[in-house]
Amino acid sequence: MNGNPLARIRPRLLPAAILMMVSFQALAQDGGPASKPAAVAAPPVPQTNPLKSRNELQAAYQKEYAFLEAQLRELRQRQEEFNAVAAEDEARKEALIDRLEGEYIALQSRGERINDLLADAERQVATVEENRSTLEATFLQADSTLEPYGIQPVAGGTNRSSSDSEKIDTLLTGTLDLLENIGKRRQVTGSFFLADGTEVTGTIVHIGNIAAYGIAGQQGGALVPAGDGQLKVWGPSDPDTARALAAGHDPDTLNIFVYESTRKAIEEQAGKTLLGVINSGGSIAWMIVGLGALAAVLILLRMSFLRSASASTGRVEKEVGTLVRQGSLEDALQACKRLKGSTARVVASAVRNLERDRAHIEDIVSEQILHESAHLNRFGAFIMVIAAVAPLLGLLGTVTGMISTFDIITEFGTGDPKLLSSGISIALVTTEVGLAVAIPALIFGNLLSGWAESIKDNMEKAALHVMNLYLERPAAPTAAGA
Repeated sequence: MNGNPLARIRPRLLPAAILMMVSFQALAQDGGPASKPAAVAAPPVPQTNPLKSRNELQAAYQKEYAFLEAQLRELRQRQEEFNAVAAEDEARKEALIDRLEGEYIALQSRGERINDLLADAERQVATVEENRSTLEATFLQADSTLEPYGIQPVAGGTNRSSSDSEKIDTLLTGTLDLLENIGKRRQVTGSFFLADGTEVTGTIVHIGNIAAYGIAGQQGGALVPAGDGQLKVWGPSDPDTARALAAGHDPDTLNIFVYESTRKAIEEQAGKTLLGVINSGGSIAWMIVGLGALAAVLILLRMSFLRSASASTGRVEKEVGTLVRQGSLEDALQACKRLKGSTARVVASAVRNLERDRAHIEDIVSEQILHESAHLNRFGAFIMVIAAVAPLLGLLGTVTGMISTFDIITEFGTGDPKLLSSGISIALVTTEVGLAVAIPALIFGNLLSGWAESIKDNMEKAALHVMNLYLERPAAPTAAGA
């Protein structure tokens, strides 16, 4: 049963196939549909009984059919057995695969945990190394800082083989002792520089390690670092405090200058002045200042013109009006020439034409006022131009300063802020100066323009007043009445 089932079927099929071939040959000889005319004569074939051959063939066929059905049933049974064995084997293999997958996942998780532990260990090692480097750098920095004070170094020397904890203990002990010693007030004899740069020798009183006072004769005061461990007198300091401390007294008020180290010099910064601010703005700032000075001069001149015109309006209206009311037109014209000014000229044009129609007189007065407007509006437009140009020049300075700043950044970077101060000063100072010039010029320009318009209105009212007085004058007596 374990062999190939088809191999058992082939021997039994061979006789049936031979019988079927014989039957088909007999049918062909009987003239059946499969017969064809022979091209040549065939040898004689023994005659057979067709009915007998057909029965034998049918019996053989049925016998083979029964055998094939038996073989088919056997094959189906074997297939079912094979399927059952295959299913069982597949289930067993699937179970094995599931178990192997579970083991693989467990191993993978374990590997990930091991990797995480390894990464943590590497980070800890890196942290330890970094801490170690930081600690070594701290020891070296401490040695360089404490070396001037005679404290034994901890990074080298006899402490080279000591543990880190021992080095830290040594460092802390020495530092605390140093702080205790230098934290006291002590007095020594030494040299320092005066405010004018003269080096003198006198008494130096150290307040801990953060401040010092020096006194040499009548000169002295609070001392500040001059660089390389030297000290100099701070300009605004008072020598009385240094003198009191040198004598062992404690003043009520201690003017102290605290410093960190004597290695770096401390420079006194000069106070800001107006010229210094303008100089920091460059040439554009001086251009704006020049326009501002010109605007101030024009404003003063225009104020003088308008004040003169405004003061003469009331006097002209009073004197000329009185003469016109009396009918003395020639005297009124002489008074206008004597008083002078814009208002006098406008009123004179009205007096000369009092005999004409009122509408015509008003046109003449309006024309004269327009003629005088050029004098009253003198310098007004130029002042407004300066008020408009000044902030634009400030903006130009801002752009110039920013370009200069970016050029410095491109060449030197941003490491030193002092390199950027010049460009920033130009950018900010020019804007400030431009606004400082434009705002007053704009305010005074508008105020003076309003004042000029008011003077024009007063001139027109004075001319109309003279015209009305002329119409209201008393009539002259006739000859019959006399």
